[in-house]
Amino acid sequence: MQTRSKVLDDISQLMTNAMGVAQGAKDEAQTAMTSMVDRWLAERDLVTREEFDAVRAMAQKAREENAELRARIEALEAKG
Repeated sequence: MQTRSKVLDDISQLMTNAMGVAQGAKDEAQTAMTSMVDRWLAERDLVTREEFDAVRAMAQKAREENAELRARIEALEAKG
């Protein structure tokens, strides 16, 4: 019976080691994929949400100023 237990212990240890190797490979693959995606995104000319919101606010302000100037021009044209 001692031999059977040793065989089972060896198989158990082998499976534990294999799971550790598989987990390490998974972690390494995940790190590589994350790095690849980060590089791909960095190569694109994408803007951050903050930059987008800032430009949107500037555009909104410019539209409001244009509307005010249009109203002033129309008022001046009506006088003249």
